[in-house]
Amino acid sequence: MRVTIAQTSPKLNRSNLEDVVSVIQKNREHSDLIVFPELALSGYMLQDKLHEDAWAIDELQILADLSSDIDIAVGAALREGKLFRNSALYFSAGRLLSKHIKVHLPNYGMFEEARYFEDGEGFEAFMADNMKVSMLVCEDIWHKSVHKELIALNPDLILVLAASPARGFGDDGLEIEKKWYKIIQEVAKECSAKLIFVNRVGFEDGLGFWGGSCALENEGTIKEKLSKFEAVIKTVEI
Repeated sequence: MRVTIAQTSPKLNRSNLEDVVSVIQKNREHSDLIVFPELALSGYMLQDKLHEDAWAIDELQILADLSSDIDIAVGAALREGKLFRNSALYFSAGRLLSKHIKVHLPNYGMFEEARYFEDGEGFEAFMADNMKVSMLVCEDIWHKSVHKELIALNPDLILVLAASPARGFGDDGLEIEKKWYKIIQEVAKECSAKLIFVNRVGFEDGLGFWGGSCALENEGTIKEKLSKFEAVIKTVEI
């Protein structure tokens, strides 16, 4: 299976949809699945801009159409009635196949997600291209209770969409990077599943996102790792 990791730098406006479509069109002939970061269609520090920039699902029909050629996993701020949800969307065979709403919304330090988003209720595994797939959004994977749920779901492939800011600069590297890799390697090994971690890059309101997206094998080994702090689009074989 060929997976394109789209380590992008979303903006705080609706032009992200055009950018995402462009990336998909350039890669749909040589890839089976393309994965974008958390809130790739929206930008991260939306706050009150959610009322202007959040997407209704019917506004994303172009992604459903493009999924006739390539499966698409992408993060978006969705408007559902009067509520806003931080969502991971999976499009396949011309339709929205699955929607995961972020369950664990960080609300400490630099994070204020619980102030603006409504949380989700759980996790699922769905079939796509003869593989059982589960999706998580960033903070979701940091909770041991979620690890237990994933083990019970028994997915073949885990997609982790993230918008992780760079924290903990030291002489021996980036502390948050080490913590992330430890967690995703643990989960891949626990579930005996392949795992795709896609983290965004770029800057928003003083926050810098570090990237470092990667593809992991079932036993937790990192097969491909993208560079930090730059936008990269790379197709890997898993």
